[in-house]
Amino acid sequence: MRKSISEVGVEDFVKAGLTIEEAKEFQRVLKEAVFGAKGSDPREVWRSLVAQRVLKPWHPHALHQLVYYSVYANWDSLTNGPPLYWFPSLDQSKHTNLGRLMEKYGSKLLGTSYKDPITSFSHFQNFTVQHPEDYWSIVLKELSVSFHEAPKYILDTTDKSKHGGTWFPGSVLNIAECCLLPRTHPRKEDNSVAVVWRDEGCDDSNINHVTLKELRERVMLVANALDAVFSKGDAIAIDMPMTTNAVIIYLAIILAGFIVVSIADSFSAKEIATRLRVSKAKGIFTQDFILRGGRKLPLYSRVVEAAPYKAIVLPVIGNDVGFQLREQDLSWKEFLSSANHHPRSNNYIPVYQPVESVINILFSSGTTGEPKAIPLTQLSPIRSAADAWVHNDVQVGDVFCWPTNLGWVMGPCVLFFCFLCGATLALYHGSPLGHGFGKFVQDAGVTILGTVPSIVKAWKSTECMKGLDWTRIKSFGSTGEASNVDDDLWLSSKSYYNPIIELCGGTELASSYIQGCPLQPQAFGTFSTASMTTGFVILDENGIPYHDQACVGEVGLFPLYMGASERLLNADHDEVYFKGMPMYKGMHLRRHGDIIKRTVGGYFIVQGRADDTMNIGGIKTSSVEIERVCDRADECILETAAISVAPVDGGPEQLAIFVVLKKGSSIEPDKLKMLFSRTIQSNLNPLFKVNYVKIVPEFPRTASNKLLRRVLRDQMKHELSTWSKI
Repeated sequence: MRKSISEVGVEDFVKAGLTIEEAKEFQRVLKEAVFGAKGSDPREVWRSLVAQRVLKPWHPHALHQLVYYSVYANWDSLTNGPPLYWFPSLDQSKHTNLGRLMEKYGSKLLGTSYKDPITSFSHFQNFTVQHPEDYWSIVLKELSVSFHEAPKYILDTTDKSKHGGTWFPGSVLNIAECCLLPRTHPRKEDNSVAVVWRDEGCDDSNINHVTLKELRERVMLVANALDAVFSKGDAIAIDMPMTTNAVIIYLAIILAGFIVVSIADSFSAKEIATRLRVSKAKGIFTQDFILRGGRKLPLYSRVVEAAPYKAIVLPVIGNDVGFQLREQDLSWKEFLSSANHHPRSNNYIPVYQPVESVINILFSSGTTGEPKAIPLTQLSPIRSAADAWVHNDVQVGDVFCWPTNLGWVMGPCVLFFCFLCGATLALYHGSPLGHGFGKFVQDAGVTILGTVPSIVKAWKSTECMKGLDWTRIKSFGSTGEASNVDDDLWLSSKSYYNPIIELCGGTELASSYIQGCPLQPQAFGTFSTASMTTGFVILDENGIPYHDQACVGEVGLFPLYMGASERLLNADHDEVYFKGMPMYKGMHLRRHGDIIKRTVGGYFIVQGRADDTMNIGGIKTSSVEIERVCDRADECILETAAISVAPVDGGPEQLAIFVVLKKGSSIEPDKLKMLFSRTIQSNLNPLFKVNYVKIVPEFPRTASNKLLRRVLRDQMKHELSTWSKI
């Protein structure tokens, strides 16, 4: 039985890593804070401890654990909802982006019911769902969005064949130009710092920076070179780490009227080839190598193996690639020189296109084995930036860092978060798993740090961030997979318990449908609200929506979702996202695929996927893809079934493979585990790891012979639960 906060004492603090003298002083300060709390409610006690900064970022994590879990020792989550760790103050709330907007427009939009940003938040969010035109007409003015031709109005719902409506009809713009031009609101000047970065291994060097003007000129140089090498409208892939040059290339492709094809730099040659084929790409930007954790990993060779398309190859070190390129390929230096014919190579007239024009093709794995090719339009950056402006409170002057890749939807989103909200983008050219990344965060003065839970787990377990000062961070972001409460406790403690804003969305949404919010108290590993203008219901097993009670079920999104996909390049969009979904209040609900839990108090926790798509290390993949390569891993295998399960104590999903062997065959599970890991990493993704292998005589199946992965998932959950009690 865990002690309550009134029962812990000096001996416990010493066990947690303090000296006797430190423990005595800590007990004195702790008692003062507990006594000064408004009553004995654990939430008020924790609020008092955080407000008085009793726990320091440099205190041992064991001490943070002891205090937090002791404060909430007798907390009943079933009755009270999840324990809270961060609370907005009324003064703070009025200085957030959304708080200022609500103070200005709240009374006009909500009438006499408007009180203040905290009290009226839920009412305001619901208003944005019912009246999205009013919301978007206000928020557009807060972003760095300039139309070449203004929209006739905000939303047109007359075309009933378009579930999501027609947004900003008649408008024409270039969203890349919007990122690059100075403006008075949000304040962006030519000498504003647009990007800061540091290369791995240069921990003690100065932070590099590019001003808005320098960024614009470099983007325009690349745009001129693109015109000399490709034809208008071509799809051009990017397969490289998210470096400063990658960002420049991304913006230049859009500025010049081409289409970006996003490919993650971790993919095998086979996966690269699939994405190039589906997108009909005419060329690809890549690097010769990738530098990660002091290792030199090949990248260009994978691109060569994948396809014969023209590659423009950037050197990871120096100015020249270290080997002979194919005849059709160009070095970065040769590519840029193709702009020399232009009299003003640093100047470029953007290609203006309708707002619904495709700018980026991204990929999301489905359950069919081939990744879904999702074309995103110029609406998507507006949506993602608006969500960041509200939920992450991205402001002018912020330094925003989120280690990711342009091959995942978070890469382009982060770029637009910064450039459309007036913040500085911070990039670390290397692995985010070590001390070097943490020192960059410190030295660059990062104010918003985005993460993936598995990265946080690595930071915590290796203690690689010890001795660093992250107290300038005003908030964290987390997405990609389920968060672990104790890992989040560690992360938040590094900046005196500032909030971790959880995001859950999808590539096809280019945003998050549930998020945290700085106008609401936050609980570790949960989402506190639907995003602005987003409506959804939670469906029971019969497709009937629950009311507002605590429940678990599949998400059904309201179809009017600005920025979401409207078509797929290689699948039927309606069949994937709408077929089989119920009607609700005259709306055909949109499928997302998540199973979520609504807690007492209205918080949300993602429970997994409704289909057989898995989330491994923040990357969505399908059971079918994994089974296809595992079936061929050894001659003794008859068939495999891949599932993912969350650990008993929460955290990222783990991969389990069930195996049926051929009659008379024998092999040890540990050997299969090694074989499966090797074949998955070489054929699908080197980041995937097999956690469990179980040999069974046969698989559970339906009468029509469909594999019941759900039953296997339940079996594995039961076994893990049993093991955790041993």
